[in-house]
Amino acid sequence: MYPAPTHSPMRLLLLLLAAPALLTAQPRPQVDSAALRAMPFVDYEPRSTLKVPAHTVTRAKYPFVDVHGHQRIEMTPEQMDKLIGEMDAMNMRVMVNLSGRQGDVLARGVKAYNERHPKRIVVFANLDFRGIGEPGWGERAAAQLERDVKEGGAVGLKIFKNLGMDVTDANGRVPTDDPRLDPVWRKAGELNIPVLIHTAEPKVFDDPVDRYNERWLELTQFPDRRRDPARYPEWEVLIREQHNVFRRHPRTRFIAAHLDWMGNDLARLGALLDSLPNVYTELGAVLHELGRQPRTARAFLTKYKDRVMMGKDIYEPSEYHTYFRVFETGDEYFDYYRRRHAFWKMYGLDLPDDVLRSIYYRTALKVIPGIDRSQFPK
Repeated sequence: MYPAPTHSPMRLLLLLLAAPALLTAQPRPQVDSAALRAMPFVDYEPRSTLKVPAHTVTRAKYPFVDVHGHQRIEMTPEQMDKLIGEMDAMNMRVMVNLSGRQGDVLARGVKAYNERHPKRIVVFANLDFRGIGEPGWGERAAAQLERDVKEGGAVGLKIFKNLGMDVTDANGRVPTDDPRLDPVWRKAGELNIPVLIHTAEPKVFDDPVDRYNERWLELTQFPDRRRDPARYPEWEVLIREQHNVFRRHPRTRFIAAHLDWMGNDLARLGALLDSLPNVYTELGAVLHELGRQPRTARAFLTKYKDRVMMGKDIYEPSEYHTYFRVFETGDEYFDYYRRRHAFWKMYGLDLPDDVLRSIYYRTALKVIPGIDRSQFPK
């Protein structure tokens, strides 16, 4: 007797049919699973396979005012020419330089800007907090602000985040709502200039740097950005002090920088704007908050288009392109320009033209004096 076959006829046929492929197939590379497990999380950068319409927008649809710019107040002619050329390329008609300082330095800078490129850069003055514990400091600071506006050419006042966190006197931390600053806020109202004020840092910087913190990467790369509760007040304390100032000085226009760090809670920001008609806000360094909630953000910007202004903060021309893409297109699932700010992807808001005009220039023209209106469409 013959031995029973080890394979059925059908199985043998399939093996014969597959033989050429088996002979020519290349072995699949072995994956070093141990190396993958050892890869630091910060190195993980998955590439999306999503195929959807994409639009590169390198120039804003309408001319815009960047109300949150930082440049050297004393620039060489070559530096100035380069900046203006970059502004022209992206349709930025006016930059607000918030780093104006005060006194002679400010006046020289404004004069140089206007002589070489008139109407293109306007300047906010800054306060000098040295001597804040001395009698009459507030009155002297207010008088200096008046000189900076009337003689130096400043069109606003910028308050940096050191107030409330790092400015101190003999008694310790100076709160943002310290009454010694009241003469300054009043003077800004009398001069009809806005106060752009940066208070606190994102609330998540108060939180533990653990697996639940959505800014873990940034706080790991820059540990000093963590707001140590042993050194700084809680975020709610700082923001409450800021809002006390807003309420106490209803005749002064305030611009709460960075969406007042409420870009992740637009309902709360809307309630603030509803309750305080003297308060405005801007978009510097918080686009990542709007781009992850396109429907909510579109509704918010449509409702509050007359209270929100275009702003960027750190100046890098290529990064404005993401702003334009978020505002002007309906694109889906694309990268933000700074990964440490956002692990998530962006979605376009596809804002109506009327909203774009308001955010890009109309609201700024209403809030900031000294901007030449003839540079913008009506």
